[in-house]
Amino acid sequence: MRVLRRTLGTLLALGAAVSCTAAHGDDAKPPGRRPAALAPYERLLPAPASARAEGAPYSFGAGTVIRTGVAAPEEVRQVGELLAEQLRGPSGLPLPVVDGQEGDGIRLLLDRGDAELGAEGYRLRATPSGVTLTARTPAGLFHAGQTLRQLLPVSGTGSVPGGTVTDVPRFAYRGAMIDVARHFFPVEQVKRYVDQLAQYKINALHVHLTDDQGWRLAVDSWPRLATYGGGSEVGGGPGGHWTKEEYRDLVAYAAERYVDVVPEIDMPGHVNAAQAAYGELTCDGKAPERYTGIKVGFSSLCVGKERTYEFIDQVLGELAELTPGRYLHIGGDEAHATPAADYAAFMDRAQRVVARHGKTVVAWHQLASARPAPGAVLQYWGHDKTAAAEKAAVVAAGKSGHPVILSPADHAYLDMKYDKATKPGLAWAGYVPVQRSYAWNPGSYLAGLPESAVLGVEAPLWTETVATRSDWELLAFPRVLGLAELGWSPSSALDWPTYRERLAAQSPRLDAQNITYYRAPDVPWS
Repeated sequence: MRVLRRTLGTLLALGAAVSCTAAHGDDAKPPGRRPAALAPYERLLPAPASARAEGAPYSFGAGTVIRTGVAAPEEVRQVGELLAEQLRGPSGLPLPVVDGQEGDGIRLLLDRGDAELGAEGYRLRATPSGVTLTARTPAGLFHAGQTLRQLLPVSGTGSVPGGTVTDVPRFAYRGAMIDVARHFFPVEQVKRYVDQLAQYKINALHVHLTDDQGWRLAVDSWPRLATYGGGSEVGGGPGGHWTKEEYRDLVAYAAERYVDVVPEIDMPGHVNAAQAAYGELTCDGKAPERYTGIKVGFSSLCVGKERTYEFIDQVLGELAELTPGRYLHIGGDEAHATPAADYAAFMDRAQRVVARHGKTVVAWHQLASARPAPGAVLQYWGHDKTAAAEKAAVVAAGKSGHPVILSPADHAYLDMKYDKATKPGLAWAGYVPVQRSYAWNPGSYLAGLPESAVLGVEAPLWTETVATRSDWELLAFPRVLGLAELGWSPSSALDWPTYRERLAAQSPRLDAQNITYYRAPDVPWS
């Protein structure tokens, strides 16, 4: 049996099973000192609620099969097929997926009566006769499979150490955001990100589809939004847009990995690309030039025009039809060109449109200063220097029943530079090194906001300075892994000295997946 505890800044293997129990601390080892190699159950990321290593291992090899149970739902079979595909990649093993539970191998067990596991939790039990993954839902089985991947050697062949993991997420929403409006990226690159995120139990992908610099999704009722409004990006590049078929493909791909796509159409500001395509969306009827800079806050839909509301109804209606998830994000930030009274009136009507199309509103936290609709979700992106009144409005909204997603810019924004030497990225919220991105507690981050009001966390990546896959991944990794842990792991497991060692242990996996990542100097990389 193995256990992880922090004593005087050193990991000790103890004779009782406990998981990562220290709180955040400053007792990190000097950057140049490498720790002893962690055992497989000690290096899991996100840290599980409970992990116990005991008994003999299971030999994972050419004879291994994946068993999905007797008369299992088709969705369980799909989880098994995807897990087999993921494990075949590095191992080259056949890994057939078969019905039934009898016999050795990897067994997927759906137990809807196990209330302890909740909607996404799971139990993993490895013995010499096989590995049993148990969950109440297929989503839980998928997460269990991702844990199994980490327990195997990077090569994919070898053995799964004996032991048990019992795990449930701390927060329901664990998200990442990608901005394809400032710089356009094809769907295939976003799918790659989905795979990278899902293996660390992130379950939401917020896609920022529109901004001043470009409109990235085809809309049948307003075709020039994509064909003309999508033809630009920061720096004057060609831009681009996704067809509806490409968007549907992304949504389905993400859903197979239990990641919900949350699309954002930003309004009433950040709309220059739409207005360049359709001058009728401005108050004077004149279309502006397409914009390729990075300034914000200068554009606004015309709040007094009925045509504006026909536009948002048709656009959001088409988007809702394409998106099976519950959320539509309507932006609402940096609307500096929209007077406060007009902003509140506009957001009232926009929220009603979302409800009419059967979705739940998500908006940036500025909605708290207007009139959030019942159940509307607020996404907080402030930072240490955000005005106290602005924070208080978010806290008041949270206390009155509005769930809050936390994306504090000086911790969670992946486009902030690590330090002054980082080439891509911005620094308006300050530098965000890996430790700073991890060292905060979502449950107590906003003073006065109860943890029960926190829906979860999200790590946004804005792309004003991001034009290539390597820049994207360098800024996202490894910081997005810390955000994944903050969203999933119990608060008692949030400890920088132990996290940095578990993070370092992920480097062979990141390397094997050809992920470009920042080798932070205070992490003892393998």
